[in-house]
Amino acid sequence: MKATRFGRNAAIAVLAVGALALTACGSDNATNTPAATQTTAGVKVTGTLTGIGSSAQGAAMDAWKTNFASANAGATVQYSPDGSGAGRKAILDGSAQFAGSDAYLTDAELASSKTKCGPDGAINIPVYISPIAVAFNIPNVKDLKLDATTVAKIFRGQITNWNDPAIAALNAGVTLPDLKVTPVNRSDDSGTTQNFTDYLAAAAPSVWTDKAAGLWPASLKGENAKGTSGVVKTVTDTPGAVTYADDSAVSGKLGTAQIKVGSDFVKISADAAAKAVELGKPVAGRTTGDLSIKLDRTITDSSAYPVVLVSYHVVCTTYDKQETADLVKAFESYVVSDAGQQAAAGSAKSAPLSKALQDKAKAAVDSIKAKA
Repeated sequence: MKATRFGRNAAIAVLAVGALALTACGSDNATNTPAATQTTAGVKVTGTLTGIGSSAQGAAMDAWKTNFASANAGATVQYSPDGSGAGRKAILDGSAQFAGSDAYLTDAELASSKTKCGPDGAINIPVYISPIAVAFNIPNVKDLKLDATTVAKIFRGQITNWNDPAIAALNAGVTLPDLKVTPVNRSDDSGTTQNFTDYLAAAAPSVWTDKAAGLWPASLKGENAKGTSGVVKTVTDTPGAVTYADDSAVSGKLGTAQIKVGSDFVKISADAAAKAVELGKPVAGRTTGDLSIKLDRTITDSSAYPVVLVSYHVVCTTYDKQETADLVKAFESYVVSDAGQQAAAGSAKSAPLSKALQDKAKAAVDSIKAKA
C-alpha cells in the first residue's frame, strides 16, 4: 500500500480537479461555468490564502493546494507545516488566515480568537482523520503487538531494551533483539504529541502520570526532532529507535505496532481510525459551527484504532474583507468535499470524513462571513 498510494496521486488529482466544478461551490453553483470562475454566490476568487500549522496534514495539504490552484486561476494557497501550536498562534495573532491543527482550540484560545476573528471568534472544522503510528526501527522486525501500558513504559524510559519481558510476553514467536530502545519525541509544540499523550494518559494512567499536552514532558529523557518528518528521519537513521507519527509519513524500513483494544490487537488503518472518531463525542459548550471532537481513548471496540488524530482547519467566523472570506470559503468547501477528502486519502492514507460530519463541516464553512 505504501508503494502504490503515490502512484495513484496523479489520477486522483485529475479527478479531484474535474470534480471541483461540482463540489467546491456547494449548492450555490447554479451554472456549468468552469470552477475557476466560481465560489460561494458565483464570485471568482483570486489572491493568496496563508495557512500555518500541522505537519501531519502536509501530504494532504500538498494535494489540496495543487488541486485548488489548478481549478481557480489566480488563487493560491500557501501553507507552512510549522506545527499545530505555531498554527494556532498564527490564527490568534492574525498572521495567517487559517491554521492547521491536530488539536482543537482550548476554551482560552477560543476566547482570545475574538480579537482577530470577530465577536464569534474562530471555529474548528475537522478536515483530516488519520491514525498515529507507533513506528520503530528494529532490524528484521516489522510488526509488533503492544498495549497502552507497554507503550507508556517505552516512552517514559522504563523499558530500555527491545527484548524486555513485557514486550516478549505480547509477541510470542517474534525474535526480539538485544537492542537498546531509543524513544524519539517531537521537539515542537505538536498536535500529534497532544493526541498521543492524551491516549497514554487515558489508557495507561498508572504509568503516564503527565497530563496530555502538545509539548513533550521536559523531565523525560530521549532523542527529539522537529516535525513529523524530523522524528521519522531520526528513527529511520537509528536502529532501536521508536516514535509516534502520522501514518502517512511512515515507510521504508520502519515497522508499526498493533495496539491492544479490549482483548484484541488492532492493526493501524484509516478505517479503524475513522471508527474511533465515529465513537467520539462533540466537545461540550462549543458554538454550533465549532465541530471539535472529544475522542474516547479507552474504547473496547476492536474495530477502532484509538491512537488517532482529528486534524482541523481553524478559521475565523468573520474576516475583515469579503475577498478573504470568499477565498477561505472556496478553499475549505473544496477541502471538505468528496473530491477534497478523496485527494487527501490518496495522498496521505487518511480516512475521509463521514457523510454526517462532512455535511456539518460544509454548513460551518458556509457560515463564514466578512465584516458588514
